[in-house]
Amino acid sequence: MTPAPPNAAAGDLFAANLTGALLAVASSAFIGVSFIVKKKGLRRAAAAGARAGVGGYGYLLEPLWWVGMVTMLIGEIANFVAYMFAPAVLVTPLGALSIIVSAVLAHFTLNEKLQRMGVLGCVLCIVGSTVIILHAPEEETPSSVTQIWHLATQPAFLCYAVSALAISLILILHCAPRYGQTNIVVYVGICSVIGSLTVMSIKAVGIAIKLTIEGINQAGYFQTWLFATVSATCIIIQLIYLNKALDTFNTAVVSPIYYAMFTSLTILASAIMFKDWSGQSISSIASEICGFLTVLTGTVVLHSTREHDPTLSSDLYAPLSPIYWHIQGNGETGGKLKEDDLLSGDFITVVRQDYFV
Repeated sequence: MTPAPPNAAAGDLFAANLTGALLAVASSAFIGVSFIVKKKGLRRAAAAGARAGVGGYGYLLEPLWWVGMVTMLIGEIANFVAYMFAPAVLVTPLGALSIIVSAVLAHFTLNEKLQRMGVLGCVLCIVGSTVIILHAPEEETPSSVTQIWHLATQPAFLCYAVSALAISLILILHCAPRYGQTNIVVYVGICSVIGSLTVMSIKAVGIAIKLTIEGINQAGYFQTWLFATVSATCIIIQLIYLNKALDTFNTAVVSPIYYAMFTSLTILASAIMFKDWSGQSISSIASEICGFLTVLTGTVVLHSTREHDPTLSSDLYAPLSPIYWHIQGNGETGGKLKEDDLLSGDFITVVRQDYFV
């Protein structure tokens, strides 16, 4: 038989990257919709009981929340399959497109206004994603799950994994009970750090499934089931703290910060474990980094031009009554009164409620 021409393998790798990119785009659309549907479900559940942000689980009885979960599941399955074909450096940054979907839908359904500059943010996300697709590395698929296990047990990746677990435990056990309701980085940080490990284990499971379908059975290796267990555990932790973040903070704030942190850590983890950038030229790596920075800039612009969630302030702080001071004739203050007291022309407002909201 005549061997395949040298560019045939390159063409197959490009086709695999294209398939992975299209699946990642479809995944982003479903996940962006799920953010909105789940948010509406969380609001309904909060109206009937304790909010998820303060430990309530009433949203589990809300059908709309489950619709959002099913939508997210479809998106995650598409994302899962995308990792079978393309490297994480390509698939993960395309998650920014879900921010565009959620921002546009939130404008119409959640009354979280998208300003004109937000359109620029959306355009930047699209441009950056396009640059990443065009310069993504062409990754060779490992031949067995044991080969992936060898990559996962490298000293460099073991150091990353141990550091990620240590940071996650500190955030969950120490920071979340104290600062979770006031600092968005806590909940989102947990999701992002754990998420980077989720992607690595999911990619391993996806490759094992792909190899099994191709006739190379990987079910007999304990590493396959270990990767699957890690994936399931990490996904559950992510869902719990993502629900807390969405219920406590504005969707327009959660989405871009989660994207920036999650994508950065996932690219770092993938570069350490799978050596995605090995063999690429400096110009290609620089283009990918510029594409990611462009997407990150777009998310920042999109976030900075969105309105804050008015329900957040009302949940955290009780309304303050305006305070007035009586100015006596000699210039001395004669005492403070509240809004319902009888006012004369000698009273002036020194503290207004809108200074605090």
